[in-house]
Amino acid sequence: MSSNIPRSHPRYESLMMRERLASGFHKGFVHETGLIAHGRGEAFDYLLGEETLPVADRASKAAAAMLLLAEHPVISVNGNVVALVAEEVVDLANRIPAKIEVNLFHRTSDRVHRLVSRMEEAGGKGVLGRNADARIDGLGHDRGWCEKKGIFESDVVLVPLEDGDRCQALRDMGKTVITIDLNPLSRTAKTADVTLVDNVVRSVPRISFWIDKLKAKSECDLLKLRDEWDNSSGLDMVLKNICSRFQKD
Repeated sequence: MSSNIPRSHPRYESLMMRERLASGFHKGFVHETGLIAHGRGEAFDYLLGEETLPVADRASKAAAAMLLLAEHPVISVNGNVVALVAEEVVDLANRIPAKIEVNLFHRTSDRVHRLVSRMEEAGGKGVLGRNADARIDGLGHDRGWCEKKGIFESDVVLVPLEDGDRCQALRDMGKTVITIDLNPLSRTAKTADVTLVDNVVRSVPRISFWIDKLKAKSECDLLKLRDEWDNSSGLDMVLKNICSRFQKD
């Protein structure tokens, strides 16, 4: 990565994310279309003020409760997620605990191997993805491939930076789906059980924060947090917040 970006630069954090993605592209982690997807998300982050909104924090809390209640939680990662928050995902998986599985739209065995190896380098244990032996019904593309002992048999799946059709397919299988998506209007955001409208670099550590806070809570308390979350209302609050930032006095 370039070291020529001073911390005093007003766009430092955003530029460093770009650097990590560019580095990930050159290492074979990130597909070229992933760079386009990040640019689209970055535009929405501007609209959010590049900060975690209170409603996104509440979504993180609900997500943490669902992950703690799960019997077989799995965190699904793609190239962008690995490039941006590999260590943070491993930390979250250890705290829950949950399995990690590499799942890709632009899938090649070489790219899967690189991403699994990177997650293992970050401290991940038993990272899945190399031995895809099951398919998600209704998906004709490669995101349908998964491991039976991972995503296929999971009950709760965290899918950062997700494709909308797989999100719906996972819901159709009876799974609880938690997603991280900066676009509150996307198919994924509208389809998931819980949508964190936030940047993945902020939201993954925030879920870890709430995992630690909620671990001592009773199952009854966790169920209450889960059941109180209304995803449609949460998305509406995000949109109202965006609009209010641009209303003139």
